[in-house]
Amino acid sequence: MRLLKSHDLRGWALVAMAALSVAVPAAVATLGSSARAGGTLEERKLPMKFSWIDCEPDCTGWVSAVGIVTSDSPKDFDEFARGRNLAGATIVLDSSGGSVNDSIALGRRFRDLGLRTTVGSSVVTHAASGDHGNVSPEAYCESMCVFLLLSGKTRYVPREAHLRVHQIWMGDRADDAKAASYTAQDLMIVERDVGRLAKYTFEMGGSGDLLALSLSVPPWEDLHELSRDELRLTNLVTTDLVADVLPQIGAAAVPVAEVTHKSVQDRFVSAPADAIIEPVKSTKTAEALTGGVAKPAK
Repeated sequence: MRLLKSHDLRGWALVAMAALSVAVPAAVATLGSSARAGGTLEERKLPMKFSWIDCEPDCTGWVSAVGIVTSDSPKDFDEFARGRNLAGATIVLDSSGGSVNDSIALGRRFRDLGLRTTVGSSVVTHAASGDHGNVSPEAYCESMCVFLLLSGKTRYVPREAHLRVHQIWMGDRADDAKAASYTAQDLMIVERDVGRLAKYTFEMGGSGDLLALSLSVPPWEDLHELSRDELRLTNLVTTDLVADVLPQIGAAAVPVAEVTHKSVQDRFVSAPADAIIEPVKSTKTAEALTGGVAKPAK
């Protein structure tokens, strides 16, 4: 903690929006906000969903992880992984972040399996010859998603991807963080979770610069988008070759992460007509809330 306390102590946490598109217990932390555009919901701000994208014979396939990390995510991943040989597989992330402690637990599961990580939006094309998986590099990895990316033994970030970081904060006071009151117990909880995050970061091979960048952005400011230089400085990127995380079976195969980019609007999907989306309940603790107000995509 001596290293961390030498940095700016403003907030010590990643902020979460007050309304999430999934209900969680009051004692659990999560990230994100309900995102609607023309009656649609942004999939990456719904609870994280894991799916296997099979692209044979073009490539070896990968795990798509889309959405926010909730208290159910580690268990959901365990159920997804059961019966599958995921050792050394690649996880493709498109997420607004989520629960601090549950993201740490999930990241450790990824590392135990020796998984590789990248950022992208998985796309499945249906054709007469069969279904073919591709990865669009136009995707977002925000708040705790960045720490999930860090769990990969090999980590690749396409230039078109957006990685954004922010502090953690108490969910029931994120809307007006400056005006809110805080107790000694609140500060204890926040510092405890910062310590857990710092321990995890160094275990995964990240640098103190990642913590410094994240913890310097208060909840009333826009998320900070990491530059290519900062991705290297923080050790978030270990390779510039997409083939290191999405290897091809055939020499003539087209790299799946170099397909035509999807527009930002394509990241929104319609919600089922009978879907009931409930806002997340406010939490009383600092553990689990990450996020913030992202700058509009340019």
